[in-house]
Amino acid sequence: MRGAMDSILDAIGQTPIVKLQRIGAELEAEIYVKCEYLQPSGSGKDRVARRMIEAAEASGALAPGGTIVEATTGNTGAALAACAAVLGYKCAFVVPDRVSAEKIAALRAYGAKVVVTPSAVDPDDPKSMRPVARELAASIPGAWLVDQWENELNPKGHRLSTGAEIWEQTGGELDAIVAGIGSGGTLTGIGRHLKSKRRDIAVVGVDPVGSLIHDFVVSGRVTPPTAFELEGIGVDFFPKTLDAGVLDEVVRVDDGAAFRMARDLVRLEGLYVGGSSGAAVAGAIEWARRVGGPRKVLVLLPDGAGGYLSKIFNDEWMTEHGFLAETEGLGTVRALIQQKGGAGVITAKHTDRVRDVIGRMKSNGISQLPVMRDGELIGAVAEVDLLRYLVSGESSLDGEVAPLVERDYSLVDPGTPIETLQARMNEARMAIVLDEGRVVGVVTKIDLIDYLARRAV
Repeated sequence: MRGAMDSILDAIGQTPIVKLQRIGAELEAEIYVKCEYLQPSGSGKDRVARRMIEAAEASGALAPGGTIVEATTGNTGAALAACAAVLGYKCAFVVPDRVSAEKIAALRAYGAKVVVTPSAVDPDDPKSMRPVARELAASIPGAWLVDQWENELNPKGHRLSTGAEIWEQTGGELDAIVAGIGSGGTLTGIGRHLKSKRRDIAVVGVDPVGSLIHDFVVSGRVTPPTAFELEGIGVDFFPKTLDAGVLDEVVRVDDGAAFRMARDLVRLEGLYVGGSSGAAVAGAIEWARRVGGPRKVLVLLPDGAGGYLSKIFNDEWMTEHGFLAETEGLGTVRALIQQKGGAGVITAKHTDRVRDVIGRMKSNGISQLPVMRDGELIGAVAEVDLLRYLVSGESSLDGEVAPLVERDYSLVDPGTPIETLQARMNEARMAIVLDEGRVVGVVTKIDLIDYLARRAV
C-alpha cells in the first residue's frame, strides 16, 4: 500500500519542534521543545535502540532467537522491547525500585521479563541493577547485554540521528540545546554534532539534586550521591558514554521542580510528558533566566506522561512525598530561614584548621557548618564528624578540615515547600539552602521542629 511502512521501527525519528506559548513567556529567550516522547515506544531511546541491536546482530553478539538484557529505568527498556517484538527477540530487563508501576507494566506488556532491584544501594553492590543485569545475562543462553552506559553506539546514534535532525529542522537557528543527563549518550551525541556545525551553540545538561554529574562538571569534585525520585536522568556512577567535555554547563533541578513542571507542560501546553521532560524544561528556564538575552533555546522532551500517572500526576502521591503542598501548605524554606533569623550563614574554607572550625562552631552555638572551596560548596562538617576525628587517635587540631567534609545533607532552595524539606530531612542530617549557587542557609531537624511548632501554636 502506498505510504505504508514495513514496520513500526521505520516510524522512528522526525519528531516535531514546538514553541512553548505560556511556560517561560516572561523570559526574553524563546523556549522550544523537541517532542521525542512521540517516538513509537514513547521515548527518544528508540533512535539508539535499533542501532545498537543492528550492530549486535552484525557482530554476532545477538543471534536469532536470542535474549536482549539491559539495566534500565524504563525508557531504554521499552525502546529495546519494541524492537525485539518486531525482530523476534526475547527480553529481560533489570529496573530499580523507584521506577513507576506503569513503566514496569509496559515492559511486561511487550513480553519482557522484569527484575526489580533496590535503588538505595551502592552502584557496585551485587544487588544494584547493573551487576544484576550482568549476572542475568551470564545466566541466559544466547543473551546479549546492551549496557547503554558503556556502549559507544549510544552517543554515536544520537549524533547521527537526533543531532543531524535538529540541525536540519532548525537550519542551525538555535543558541542552546538543553537535555537531562542519564547515560549521557543523548546530550553527548547531539552536542558533538551541533558543535561540529557551530562551536558557539551552548550544550546545557540538567542533573537531579542527588546525582553526581553537576558537582563533577562544575567543580571537578566527586561527591557521594543521595536519593532522588526522578527516573530516566541522574546517576550514582560515571557512565563512559558521557563526554563531559561537550557540556558547557550543568543545571541542577530538584524532584519537586521537575514534577511540577511536567504537570504544567501537560496542563498549560498540552504536551503529554513525564518527569525527565519536566526537569529539562525547568533547567532550561533557569539557565535562560540567568544568562539573559533573546536566545533560542531548544529542549529535548524524552518521556511521556503515561509512565507516571500513579506518581507525578497523582495528587495524593505528590502531596505525600512533599512535592505538592496541601491547599494552605506549610510555607517554604524561605519562611523558615526568615523565622530563624540570625546574622547570616557561617561557613568554613576547606583549608581552615580544625581548631578554628571548632572555635567558630562553639562561639556561634552551632553544630554544623558548610565548607567552601573557591566560593563553591564542597560539603559540610558537623559535631559528630569532629568527635569521630578527635577520638580516632590520628587527629591534629592544626590539620585542614577538608578531610572531615561529609555529604550527609540535602540541597534545597528558598522556594522549596516545607513538605518537601520534611521528606528530605527524614534521610539527611541537615539541609543546605542554595540560591543561584550561593549558600543562604542551613536547616537542621530542630530548626524544622521549631518552625512547625510555632505554626501549631
